[in-house]
Amino acid sequence: FNLIQILNKNGLLFAYHDRSDGGLFTTLVEMAFASHCGLDIQLESLGEDATRILFNEELGAVIQVDRTATQAVLEHCKNIGLAKETHIIGQLNQDDHLRIYQGDRIVFDESRIHCQRLWSRTSFEMQSLRDDPKSAQQEFDAILDQADPGLNAKITFECSAPSIQTQKPNIAILREQGVNGQTEMAAAFTLAGFHAVDVHMSDILEGRVDLNQFQSLAACGGFSYGDVLGAGRGWANTILMNTRAREQFSEFFQREDTLTLGVCNGCQMLSHLKQIIPGAEHWPQFLRNASKQFEARTSLVEIQKSPSLLLENMQGSRLPIAVAHGEGRIFWEDAASQQRCQDQQLIALQYVNHYGEVSEAYPFNPNGSSNGMTGLTTDDGRVTIMMPHPERVFRTSQFSWHPKDWSDYSPWMQLFINAARAFCT
Repeated sequence: FNLIQILNKNGLLFAYHDRSDGGLFTTLVEMAFASHCGLDIQLESLGEDATRILFNEELGAVIQVDRTATQAVLEHCKNIGLAKETHIIGQLNQDDHLRIYQGDRIVFDESRIHCQRLWSRTSFEMQSLRDDPKSAQQEFDAILDQADPGLNAKITFECSAPSIQTQKPNIAILREQGVNGQTEMAAAFTLAGFHAVDVHMSDILEGRVDLNQFQSLAACGGFSYGDVLGAGRGWANTILMNTRAREQFSEFFQREDTLTLGVCNGCQMLSHLKQIIPGAEHWPQFLRNASKQFEARTSLVEIQKSPSLLLENMQGSRLPIAVAHGEGRIFWEDAASQQRCQDQQLIALQYVNHYGEVSEAYPFNPNGSSNGMTGLTTDDGRVTIMMPHPERVFRTSQFSWHPKDWSDYSPWMQLFINAARAFCT
């Protein structure tokens, strides 16, 4: 443990995997699957019995380091008393094969893709029976793409750092029973220069809070009413069927000095309020994912040209983002509404594959929405809704992967900074 902390602190560690279930063989192939790379492994220094070496599940770990740092790593191992227990066992190769040698003898030689398909086969068969078989097949077939570049990013704007403002606009961080994304949302808007106020729907329904005191509103993600009443519909009906709440929300959306963001459950809820949101009358509904499963993953989206004030000057950027929803598939009530939103450039976000192509294939498109659509805005750009979670990835450290040149704040922080700039005089 101490060794790993030292290596990580000194930037010497690329990857780590404990040797446990399945032994060394499983450890190595799982690392190769995650990185889409081939390995040349030499067992000679570990003993004579390849089977015992590859499949024993005793304590151990495999680490990956830069070849130029090998001696420095070995020196750290020596200093901490693990020199005899440390072995150099291999390196990456260029032909995407998994090869294991015992001296001059080849113990195992197979393509990484073939092994990964075998490894994924059981999950695929179960997924085909339990979930949507088409989605399962698409995910299984995606393994065949040897050239898949994986998650990547393209930024078309200059990322701004949060700035100190003398006047902080008030933003209502709106939540309902079951919503769980309010803390991250408040943190992102506070960092951007807002005065964030926790507002529960009961505060509005019982008259403790008036939306007139706010310049912005963020409807957060989660599981309002356990999502058992449909995607945000129960939350929306709480507003539409209560005179006080309906009047307050209607007046807020009518004001031309306000901004609104709806994320995930908040996106679904606002879509059901389109009758009281100017310029949103053609918005779609959000139905159960085509995969028939709750999808929690990191997906790739491209920001489209739209009137959205929150996404201003970010169009053309391709960014990874957190996704967590069970009902995100866009459904249009009629073809005219979809055409109108497309013609007016109200589609703000679209899912794309790792090549930057708009995708309807799973898992690149986690919910199966047509043309990868996953975010919309109003005619004037003051209200923006999206299924993915920018508030969960506004810090670079929140990503499992990110480009090395990103600063402490990810490009998604620009969305919240744009919101603050809209109120700067």
